[in-house]
Amino acid sequence: MSNDRSYLSALQDYYTRHHAFPSYSSIGTLLGLRSKSSVAALVARLKLGGYIESTPDRRIAPTRRFFERPLAEAPVHAGLPNPVDDAPADALTIDDYLIDRPSQTVLVRVKGDSMIDAGIFEGDLVVVEKQSTARRGDIVIAIVDNQFTLKRLDLERGQFILRPENKAYPVIRPEGALEIFGVMVGLVRKYN
Repeated sequence: MSNDRSYLSALQDYYTRHHAFPSYSSIGTLLGLRSKSSVAALVARLKLGGYIESTPDRRIAPTRRFFERPLAEAPVHAGLPNPVDDAPADALTIDDYLIDRPSQTVLVRVKGDSMIDAGIFEGDLVVVEKQSTARRGDIVIAIVDNQFTLKRLDLERGQFILRPENKAYPVIRPEGALEIFGVMVGLVRKYN
């Protein structure tokens, strides 16, 4: 399976670049497999492993398992170093980790710096589960005066307010309606 793991990695990279699988002949070229039978055997092993499947029109398509990424057995310490554990890792998809209800989940790109003290920066993607209710302390996307904003929901004198996580910004005390669009359940940040 060690060669299959490297073949799978190459196919994952190809899929990320092209959003499609290569043809059988292109798989051979991409992976350096010389015969059609070795490509067919690899495809069969990847199907058996649950990484790919055939569509009704006999094309190759990814399964959820295709998008799994290795999860290290032990967490990494942000303090003093500790020994590396070479034990085999579990795997998970980002969706499995962050998203409980796909039909109610959206990704929203953050603009501005009003939430930096909560570790939310401009350009981040917040994972938001759409719902009209939230609890005090939740980070929410709210609609105030027909505008969306990302803030922490809080209570002040029995009224809901929206608190920024940056002292340079004022607390939002809605005079009219405050509507909850959704609650933040995760964050994705890409480092260049």
